[in-house]
Amino acid sequence: MNFAGLQKRAKNTEKNDKGKHRKKKRFGKSLANKAPSMLLTIIDRKLNYFGEKLTEINASEAKASQFNHFDGTYTKKTLSQRWNDFNGIKIQRDMYSAFLIMNISDDLKSFDIDKCNGRFENFYRLHNLEVDRLTGKNNLSSISI
Repeated sequence: MNFAGLQKRAKNTEKNDKGKHRKKKRFGKSLANKAPSMLLTIIDRKLNYFGEKLTEINASEAKASQFNHFDGTYTKKTLSQRWNDFNGIKIQRDMYSAFLIMNISDDLKSFDIDKCNGRFENFYRLHNLEVDRLTGKNNLSSISI
């Protein structure tokens, strides 16, 4: 979403049906309160209360949506490909990306294959439970369930 475009003022002065001028301002503080960077700032501040910190991975080098931990290869996919198929194992792409990011190496650029292999069985079980729970819901077209 283009947040900068939502913050720009309207160029034309308009009147409503009662003859009063409409505001030219668009979203300002209300948008800032909901912006993704603000969310990250809030999460980081709250983690600091517990002595933790927010860690950001290098997404362009890690390529979580393209990686296959079974054979260690990267396969470019289109946005319309919402499911990964690994020899008959079907996994929703975004959930699998989150699983891979959970198992990122200390360099924040690659994935720890041993961690992935050790945790995959539990992830796959929970994945299937969640897919079963969400199946048939009308508002889930964005994740293709």
